[in-house]
Amino acid sequence: MNLLLLALLAGAPGEDPARAAAYDALAQHPRRTPVVEVASVVGPSVVYIETESVGTVESWPFSRKVRQQGGGTGVVVHEEGFVVTNFHVVRGAQRITVSFAGDPVSYLAELLSYKQNEDLALLRILDEGLLDTGELREGLPAGMRSGSVRRTETPDLFHVEVERRPFPAVRMGTSADLMIGETVVAIGNPHGQEHTVSDGIVSGLHRDVQAQDLRFSNLIQTDASINLGNSGGPLLNIHGELIGINTVMNTAAENIGFAIPVDRVREVLEEELIPNARRRAWLGLDLDPMDPGLVTAVVPGGPAEAAGLCVGHRIERLGERRVETAEDWTLASLQLMPGELTLAEVAGPDGPLELKLIPWTKVDGILWRHLGLRIQVLKTRRSGDLVRVISVQPEGPAAATGMEIGDLLPAVRPATMGGRPSAKIRSGRDLAAIVERMAPDEELEVEVIRVRPEAPGELDRYVGTIVVSGG
Repeated sequence: MNLLLLALLAGAPGEDPARAAAYDALAQHPRRTPVVEVASVVGPSVVYIETESVGTVESWPFSRKVRQQGGGTGVVVHEEGFVVTNFHVVRGAQRITVSFAGDPVSYLAELLSYKQNEDLALLRILDEGLLDTGELREGLPAGMRSGSVRRTETPDLFHVEVERRPFPAVRMGTSADLMIGETVVAIGNPHGQEHTVSDGIVSGLHRDVQAQDLRFSNLIQTDASINLGNSGGPLLNIHGELIGINTVMNTAAENIGFAIPVDRVREVLEEELIPNARRRAWLGLDLDPMDPGLVTAVVPGGPAEAAGLCVGHRIERLGERRVETAEDWTLASLQLMPGELTLAEVAGPDGPLELKLIPWTKVDGILWRHLGLRIQVLKTRRSGDLVRVISVQPEGPAAATGMEIGDLLPAVRPATMGGRPSAKIRSGRDLAAIVERMAPDEELEVEVIRVRPEAPGELDRYVGTIVVSGG
């Protein structure tokens, strides 16, 4: 019986010659198809994203806080560890981790910036992660710092520090020349099944889709399987190039999924996500766009001037990164944190210098550059949060209107708003958001409350007009 079974499995010796020849012909076809090649080359650039947040469960008459888990997909777009995904994947997350196929470490990641109405987010992988006890039994994984392992609040889970390394980044393609019917490949983590590969075709272009509270336009339609968990993952052409970010599926129909075209993703990256990420820190200088590192302007009284930077200086290193290209400057800027000391190596007419820079927040930078003032939030029991002027730029726009340190600014109104009510100001962000929308030389009416020095219990209230500087 066993010999008969083996013969059946191996192919009976009396097989029809024509059938045997057909099998031989099939054996000449390569099994390593273009889809296999794409999965092999691009798979290492795809990450499984897990999130943890805190939600409220209502159970009358009480409510309680619970930890909520989420997941999705992302793709590495730069070797420094920058990852693009859907915003809805990471919305509200207190902790974000990303995992690579075959890597036991779940790397912690930070949300640098996002554009909610485009459902896109930019993450950065950190030099730390999580590792479970089972993996540690085999010894420290490659690249992990010795002595960097410590326990977490979760049993059998350890926090680890990992040496920085280049991450495999996907190659960007274009969505401008897509053809109906061309083969595409999707890689993602549907329903938690990590690094699942599916293929299909471009089945439609320029689709407009309503999904929950968002309306997408100009999407790529595909019949490649896109399910829950694929969100934020790459849609690729047969050359392994990124042509879209998978974002929504049609739950009312089979084999209909949609992706944001990569040309739009690139625009949002360059115009929104990277600049928004850089809003965390402001140096108060301008660089020559054709000669990265060359300082062409310094804002009076800003961090750059305080550090000793001047027009004509060339920044050769910022923090740990050398500045040789515009991309180097962008990546170095993304590492800066307001209030934290950063060293800059500078070449000047008198030789090399090492300067100490302390960046401000982007909000502080906007207000200083355009209004010539800095503010802080003053919390009061009766009136709520108020903003108080803590610094005024000499000969700046605020100084020209008579503003002084200690003034309170409860409300503002652009002069072009006419009779519309003033906007209440409760934070620097409130004021910065209004100023950013104003044109240079536009007038901003500012309500000012000032304590009388000769009579501390009495207040002066007046409306000043600041002419917004182009900066």
